[in-house]
Amino acid sequence: MTSRTSFYLLISILIIAGLGLSIYRHEVYGVPWTQGEKHTAWELESRIEFDAIEQPVKVSMAAPQTQAGFTQTSETTSSPGYGVTTLETPTGPRIEWSIRQATGKQVLYYKTQMLVDEQAEQAQRVPTTFDTSITLTGPQQTAAVELLAQAHHQSADNQTLTRELIKALNDKSNQNASLLLHSITREQAIIHILALEKIHARIVDTLSLEDGRRRQNPIPMVEIWSGKAWQLFNPVSGLEGRSTHTLIWSTQNNRLLDVEGGQNSAISFSILAQDLTPQQATDHKIKMEDLLNFSIHSLPIEEQAMFKTIMLIPIGALIVVFLRIIVGLKTSGTFMPILIAVSFVQTQLLTGIIGFLLVVGTGLIIRSYLSKLNLLLVSRISAVIISVILIISIFTIAAFKIGLLEGLSITFFPMIILSWTIERMSIIWEEDGWKEVLVQGGGSLFTAVLVYLAMTNELIRHLTFNFMGLQLVILAIILILGNYTGYRLSELRRFKPLVED
Repeated sequence: MTSRTSFYLLISILIIAGLGLSIYRHEVYGVPWTQGEKHTAWELESRIEFDAIEQPVKVSMAAPQTQAGFTQTSETTSSPGYGVTTLETPTGPRIEWSIRQATGKQVLYYKTQMLVDEQAEQAQRVPTTFDTSITLTGPQQTAAVELLAQAHHQSADNQTLTRELIKALNDKSNQNASLLLHSITREQAIIHILALEKIHARIVDTLSLEDGRRRQNPIPMVEIWSGKAWQLFNPVSGLEGRSTHTLIWSTQNNRLLDVEGGQNSAISFSILAQDLTPQQATDHKIKMEDLLNFSIHSLPIEEQAMFKTIMLIPIGALIVVFLRIIVGLKTSGTFMPILIAVSFVQTQLLTGIIGFLLVVGTGLIIRSYLSKLNLLLVSRISAVIISVILIISIFTIAAFKIGLLEGLSITFFPMIILSWTIERMSIIWEEDGWKEVLVQGGGSLFTAVLVYLAMTNELIRHLTFNFMGLQLVILAIILILGNYTGYRLSELRRFKPLVED
C-alpha cells in the first residue's frame, strides 16, 4: 500500500510541476499555447574559433544592424575572461574582444536577435570612393573592358547592366569571363567591372535564414548604388532584390573578422526562428533572468537547434509505450521506431519508407547468406554493419545518377540500429518464420510513421520546444501506462466467440 501511495504521489508531483511551469511561462512571459498570431524573430549566433599563441589577443568582428525588413532587438556576447566593447565605425558597428594573454583553443560567441519588421529601414550611406584593392594584368583588364562593353550595349541602367554582367560571367563559353574568373572571384569581378563604369558597388556577407541551421558560412553577394539606395544582387543566379530570408551581416568595407594574437581563425553561424507574441515583439526582448522561466532559449543557438529535435523524442516514446502496452502492437525492438522516425524527419516520409524497405530487405538477403557461414555473433554483426553501409552508399549513388536527389538523404538512417534490426529480424525468421518478421517489421514501420506524424506536427513542435514542463507530464503518463496490467486491445479478439454466443 505504501509503495502505491508513493507512486501516485510521484505522479501527482510530476503533473502539477509540469503544468505549473508551463502555465507560469504562458501567464508571466506571454508564451502562446498555439502558434496563432505571432511575430517571427531570428536568433543568430556567431561562433569564433582560433588558437591563441600566448600573447595579447584582440578579436574584431563586424556586427549586423537594423536593416530593411529586420529590426535588431538585442545582442549579447559570451566570452569568459575577455573584455568586450561595441565600436561604431564609419563602415558599421563592430564587436571587439581583448585579453592580455590566452593559450590554446579559444571560442567566442556573439548572439543577436533580429525581429521581422516590414517597417524597418536602414540609413543609406552614400558611397564616396571606389574599391582599388583589385589589380589586373593587361589581358585581364582587356577582358573586363570587353565584358563591360557587351553588357553596356544590352542594358538600360545600372541594375540591368549588373544583371547582364552576371549573365556574361556565368556563361562558361565566354572566354573573357573564364580569363577573368581564373584570378579573382565572381564578386570581385563584378565590383571591378562596374567601377570602370563609375558605378559604386560592394561585396556583402549575407546569411540565409533557415530555422535550425547550424555551422552556416556567410554567402557573398553584391550590392550596387542605384543613386538613391543599395540594390542587392545574387552573383550566381543574377536575381535582384533581397528575399525575406536573406539578412546582411556585414559589407566588404567592414571586414567580417580580424584576429590579432591568434591563428587558424574561423567563424560560423547558427540560426533559429522564434515565435513571439505581439507584446514580446513590442517590448523588443524576452526576459530570461527568472529561475522559474525554464527555457531552451537560454542556450547557444547551435544547441537550441539540436534540442528542437531531441525534445520531440519523449513524444515518440509515449506513442511507442501506448501502442505496445495498451494496443499490443509488436515492434522489432522497443525504441527502434523512434530512431527510424527521426530519420524520416530528415529524409521525408515517402523517401524514408522506400529507403528503409530497400536497406532492410537487401540486408536480410545478405544476412541469410552469412548465417550459412556459421560465423560468431561479433563477426556476423560487424559484417552486417559493413553491408548496410555499402547498401546505403550504392543506393545513394544510384539515386544521384538517375536524378533522384531525394535519395541522397537516405544517409540519415542510423546504420548501427538498422544492422541490429536486420540481425534481429533474421533470427526471428529462423525461429518463428517469415510471418512473424512481417508482423514485427510492419508494426515497427507503422509505429515509426505515427511518431513521424507527431514529430512534424507544428503544434506539438511548438509546445515541446517552448514548454519544458510538459516533459514532466509526458513522463507521468508513461509511468501510469507502465502500471497497466490489463488486457491489450489486440487480445480482445480472443473473446469475440463468447460475445457472438
